Parts: sequence; structure tokens; C-alpha cells
Amino acid sequence: MSEAIPNNITDNMTSNRTVAILNTEAPFSSATGKESLDTALIFGSYEQAISLFFIGDGVFQVIGDQNATEIEIKDYLKTFSALGFYDIENIYVCRESLTERNLPENFHISNIQVLSNKDFSQRLHQHNVIFRF
Repeated sequence: MSEAIPNNITDNMTSNRTVAILNTEAPFSSATGKESLDTALIFGSYEQAISLFFIGDGVFQVIGDQNATEIEIKDYLKTFSALGFYDIENIYVCRESLTERNLPENFHISNIQVLSNKDFSQRLHQHNVIFRF
């Protein structure tokens, strides 16, 4: 006969897990940007500790003043404003990726921390699970 695991033990097993979502693609080049954001919101709805990371062309997802209507695509970037509602506050952008693309730190969401490659990598690898989009 198997014994049930007490709730406080299973709660600790899930609450100690941290999830990182690594964004590497431009917002409208494929559906991965929207899928990444949807994934973050799902984890957030279950109060999972989650962080968002943007590197390479993924940094374009957080740059302000973009207009998707000109390319006739639904603009999912407005959904980023819901991150605070889901307590998703750890958002990191790679400084070198911004510099390589001549992009200013003009973001359409708040709470973004711009990190060097080294700090970005260290912060990313502090998480138990990493999803790459």
C-alpha cells in the first residue's frame, strides 16, 4: 500500500521551481513570440516563479513604438501589459543584443533589466527549467 505525500512537501517541490522563458526571435517573424508570451501567462496563472529573457532578435519584442497593422498581423505585443497582473516581474534583456542591432532602451513594458552577456547568462542559468522560443 502506497502512502500519500503530504501537501506541504508537494507544495515545496513546485514552489521552489523557477522557470525561464528565453526569447530569441523577432516578434512578427513567426508565432514563437506569441507562444512564448502565452506560455509565460499560463505559468503565471498558476503562480509559478517565472522570468522572461530576451536575446538576439528576441529583443525586438520589447522595443516600443511598433505597429503591426502595417504588416496586417494581430499585434500581440499589447498583451505584455498583462505581465504585472500575473506577477511576472523578472524581465531581462541582453545589452549586447541591443547594441548589435543599434536599438535604444525604449521599451513598451516596465521592469526590464538590461544585463551584460555574462550577467544575462548567470541569471538565466539560476533557473531550474528553461524554455527556448
